[in-house]
Amino acid sequence: MNKERLKFNFSIAFDAVKVNKIRSLLTALGIIFGVAAVISMLSIGRGAQVELLEQIKLVGVNNIVVTPIVEQEEEEVSKNENTRKEILNMSNGLSLHDSESILGVIPGIDRVSPEVVLDTYIIKSGLRRSAKLVGIEPDYFDIADFELVQGLMFSDEQLEKGLPVCIIGSGIKAKFFSKENAIGKMLKCGNNWLRVIGVLENKSITKTSIENLGIRNYNMDVYTPIKTVLMRYTNRSLITERLIKLAANPDENRELLNRKNYHQIDRLVVQVSQSDKISNIADIISRMLKRRHNGIVDYQIEIPELLLKQQQRTNDIFNYVLGAIAGISLIVGGIGIMNIMLASVMERIKEIGLRIALGARKNDIIMQFLFEAVTISVAGGIIGVILGILLASAISTLAEIPTVIAFDSIMISFLVAASVGLIFGIAPARRAAMQDPIISLRHE
Repeated sequence: MNKERLKFNFSIAFDAVKVNKIRSLLTALGIIFGVAAVISMLSIGRGAQVELLEQIKLVGVNNIVVTPIVEQEEEEVSKNENTRKEILNMSNGLSLHDSESILGVIPGIDRVSPEVVLDTYIIKSGLRRSAKLVGIEPDYFDIADFELVQGLMFSDEQLEKGLPVCIIGSGIKAKFFSKENAIGKMLKCGNNWLRVIGVLENKSITKTSIENLGIRNYNMDVYTPIKTVLMRYTNRSLITERLIKLAANPDENRELLNRKNYHQIDRLVVQVSQSDKISNIADIISRMLKRRHNGIVDYQIEIPELLLKQQQRTNDIFNYVLGAIAGISLIVGGIGIMNIMLASVMERIKEIGLRIALGARKNDIIMQFLFEAVTISVAGGIIGVILGILLASAISTLAEIPTVIAFDSIMISFLVAASVGLIFGIAPARRAAMQDPIISLRHE
């Protein structure tokens, strides 16, 4: 079949679609909504995947997180006084010594980062706001993938002596030093003045990441050497003279029993060199801490990356289900095209007979009706792509769900739409070509 013949058959098919605009639009509705559903569902899935990868970056790769167990309810304390006394007498809580032991004893560990987090306030030039003061060691920034954009990292002297210096997040910089260089300036954190020696890069953190991972807005944190916090602010592991007096007569004073948080540090992040050994090392850390804490399990161990990968698998399954549902709508749209085209063949029997009588071949009739089906499905695909993009944007704005519209998802859905029109247009086209021209011309 030469090009002129194909062009002529296509023009006849296109004219038929234009003549029956309403019917063609109704025929294409299944394709339109099917393509729109595929694009919007895939964009939601892509958005969830990108957000999950960002969450993995926030918690770090191959990390094990150890956090202390702190009692929260006074009623629980009163119900378990004997256990509470046992913990206070036998366990020193999570401490820097635990951090040093894990790094020095267990092989396959790259870094260990202890943290102390204090709720405090910041004052400068009459401005005051609440913030987190985080006592850390330099490995913290490597594990969390933070980079300095201004200033210097803590020196060995500042770390060892617990000097009053700090590195601030980008949010603190924008709030308190918007019109000046923060390096070398003083910032009052709680009851102490700290000298700013560095500013961190801005870290993009979504509200979902904060809720799912229980993380903070790192941009609004103030970072200082951990020994600075322990020496100048608080060290919960210290046994003071006052606590000794309370312990001598606990029945008369319940303050000792209600001392819930006796842990020196609030978080311990262990970075493992090989991901396939992360579960085994976590088990070793658990047994080691239990022995160091005299059999008291006053800590919990989590592997955020494994939890996120499990969540990713759940999201993938959910996306497959959504994609399958959207794909079914495309199939339903294809069936609609086939039904309408079959009905169109019955309505246009006389036209078909006339074309055959004037010299059209069976292949010409087949191509005509195939072109009609493909034109309807392609037009529906184009409208569906536009609708899908608008729908994905609306979901992202109204439902605050991250969406990522990828070019490959648009192409896949568009090609599927064209293929559906081609596949489901074959049966009506063949039926039209099989008509007897004499009977067709006599048809009323």
